[in-house]
Amino acid sequence: MEKWPIGVFTSIDAGLGVKLEVAHELGVPTIHLHAPAAQTRTAENADKFLARLEELQIRVTAVFGGFEGESYADIPTVSRTVGLVPLATRAARTQEMLEIADFAKLLNCGVVALHLGFITHDRQSKDYTDIVAVTRQVCEHCQQNGQDLHLETGQESADGLLQFIHDVDRRNLFVNFDPANMILYGTGEPLEALQQVGRYVHSVHCKDATWAQRPGEEWGAEVPLGHGAVNMELYLRTLADIGYDGPLTIEREIPQDPVRQKAEISHAINLLEQLKARIWS
Repeated sequence: MEKWPIGVFTSIDAGLGVKLEVAHELGVPTIHLHAPAAQTRTAENADKFLARLEELQIRVTAVFGGFEGESYADIPTVSRTVGLVPLATRAARTQEMLEIADFAKLLNCGVVALHLGFITHDRQSKDYTDIVAVTRQVCEHCQQNGQDLHLETGQESADGLLQFIHDVDRRNLFVNFDPANMILYGTGEPLEALQQVGRYVHSVHCKDATWAQRPGEEWGAEVPLGHGAVNMELYLRTLADIGYDGPLTIEREIPQDPVRQKAEISHAINLLEQLKARIWS
């Protein structure tokens, strides 16, 4: 199998990422799929989607959970609305995450992923022990499906993420590493974080960003790949150092401007292919 195949983030009906046809047009062999809405997650639709994937010669390498009511408007809003942490929506979203895992199984996909949300730093609190228990529940359901669960980086520092993985203590819990999110959220230097959590990194996003003036209090800015503070060549070299050889999945979510989105993803593909050739030559 090719080392570091290129991927893109796509969706069926959520308006995130690029459409499947664009991925095919750009010659991309793998995708991360944003889970479709509940009414779309049927066995019949899974069969149709699999047939389309086979026709386009594209493979789903991860299915990402996302939930109604989530907003990434600013950091406080993320804390209040995103993932399984918010108490008001936790039970319903946990159930939906199990259903998303089952849909991923219909797609023959062995990886389910999500943003868990902002986890409290107080490990003795009920909030912390409850979110550990919920994560174990999702891990155990995924285990029954023969799947791994990947937590996407962003809201936690590398130290916090490592501690949480240790506390959950499930063999199928891993990391989807997104270097730009570390910058956007102000949670740590991405390459240092990657080295720290490297043994758990089983999937990655290729995304770039610039730091906010007040990191951790306000958003950084997402920018085209190679135009931000990540340093993509060092990022890929660090991935090589930690032994990661899976897909390099480009995430560039500007669906309101599909022409620009496609152009920037095309640029990202070219950049990654150049860097791959340089690193593995």
